[in-house]
Amino acid sequence: MSSSFVLGRPPRILLGVCGGIAAYKALELARLFAKQGAELQTVLTAGAEQFVTPLSFQALTGRAPRGALLDAAHEAAMGHIELARWPDAVVIAPATAHCLAQMAAGLAGDLLTTLLLATDRPVWVAPAMNPHMWTHAATQANAAKLAERGVRFIAPASGLMACGDIGQGRLAEVDLICAQVMASLQPAPAAPSSPMRGLKAVVTAGPTREPIDPVRFITNRSSGKQGFAVAEALAAVGAEVTVIAGPTASRLGSGIRRVDVETAQQMLDASLTAAEDADLLVSAAAVADYRMQTVAAQKMKKSGDELTLHLVKNPDILATLRARYPQLFLVGFAAETERLAEHARSKLTRKGLDLIAANWVGEGKAFDTEDNALSVFWPEGEREIAQAPKAAVARALVALIAERLASRPRPPLPAASPA
Repeated sequence: MSSSFVLGRPPRILLGVCGGIAAYKALELARLFAKQGAELQTVLTAGAEQFVTPLSFQALTGRAPRGALLDAAHEAAMGHIELARWPDAVVIAPATAHCLAQMAAGLAGDLLTTLLLATDRPVWVAPAMNPHMWTHAATQANAAKLAERGVRFIAPASGLMACGDIGQGRLAEVDLICAQVMASLQPAPAAPSSPMRGLKAVVTAGPTREPIDPVRFITNRSSGKQGFAVAEALAAVGAEVTVIAGPTASRLGSGIRRVDVETAQQMLDASLTAAEDADLLVSAAAVADYRMQTVAAQKMKKSGDELTLHLVKNPDILATLRARYPQLFLVGFAAETERLAEHARSKLTRKGLDLIAANWVGEGKAFDTEDNALSVFWPEGEREIAQAPKAAVARALVALIAERLASRPRPPLPAASPA
């Protein structure tokens, strides 16, 4: 198994565990990492040891957990620095609000925060806390600051908490955490042989917002995560990527150009400009089909039991792009709740697309989740991309796009018809 990893040996993962009720899930995460062939060293905070015992981690990993910063048995050789250099990746799961605050402030009050300052390895953080703590402005500011510094977040899930509250704050499923971290330690595709190298790509991602009045708008539940993952996957195989992003908290790695928009019209305008010299456009954004005929200049006041909004159709971004740029390799997305293949193939034909990626939505699928599955269609075929973390799904989709691009030149596309 070790030969499949980047370094030709089993990956080394340092698992940091903070104090919180979700700490017991770190035991299962440690087991999964070990099952995948990783070498594991755990670091427990003092709070974590109130919920889980060091002996449990030692039994699962074969190594005694570390905890004390001033440990005479290790510090004779500057143990915390040695520990910071040892792993290929650092994973904090669960990460408490207190830990995020310490990391953002650059504090080094215990072994875990000290080695986080001393390491130059990729750091993954899986927060777990009360929903009000997670959405608090201070926690969100700390998370944003850490993301800007390159810390990779695995967002908490939504659901019933141990405290009885309901909302976003549960530790992400440990199999998803394991899959994302392990996928990052796999060798990247050989970029020099990729047809993507030097290709100019545009990706649209996230929702749009159509204003109703100065305080209200029409939108949807798209987080932008799948589109951003596609952008990252394209960049990883050598493409020059521009992302046209609707309002989203998702963040991009360095080297990817980002253009922020809000409405469907703004997304169309930005896409037309970015696609002018592009080779490929992936339309992963969830664009509103309709907008207000007239946006109210002042906040609409409640008056009566019913309210009628007059909506008009938004411009069709894909059809407009196809008409303007007939040689652009165009990839669409279709989010469906029924007759997925039928609706996706219809959209593929109507809009003159080269490829369409369709996924089921609703009932906990795709939106507000860390994983996804795609059914991909093109005029001569189709392929399934199995459920996996969105980053892994994006890599599979990009590999398929590269495969289809390699089949060029292609015959002229039929004229697109409006949606």
